[in-house]
Amino acid sequence: MLKDNFTEVYDKFELEFFRRLFSLVREREGSLSAMEAFSVEIIHQMKEPTISQFADFLGISQSNATYKVNSLIKKGYIIKENSDVDRREYHLRLSEKYYQYSGLMRGYVDTVMERMEQRFPPEALETLTEMLKIMSDELMPEATVQ
Repeated sequence: MLKDNFTEVYDKFELEFFRRLFSLVREREGSLSAMEAFSVEIIHQMKEPTISQFADFLGISQSNATYKVNSLIKKGYIIKENSDVDRREYHLRLSEKYYQYSGLMRGYVDTVMERMEQRFPPEALETLTEMLKIMSDELMPEATVQ
């Protein structure tokens, strides 16, 4: 029962994510392809990775990663900034254009959170918060970005 309910909630978040993603992905100048949208989401989750870290995480070549990054830079979703530690290295930082796009993508989480706050007592939300933290910190090591 728990597995079925968890999977159902996950699937609904995923389905809404894809619905919103495809409403944003249009065949016009400067729009993101589906693969670019996934790439920019990964860069967001990695918190300012280098191109090399991005390539390693995805298991793709440095040249393939550079191609993807250059396309996202050209479209205005990310910015390359020199590292403070090694000036030869660049970190990928998200642009203001990304945050406008991201707000549309993450709005559904906010909607569900507001509904949960109205539906459940604070103690239940506190327990759920603790459980989610443990899931993230301890039970999902392969999904953690270094």
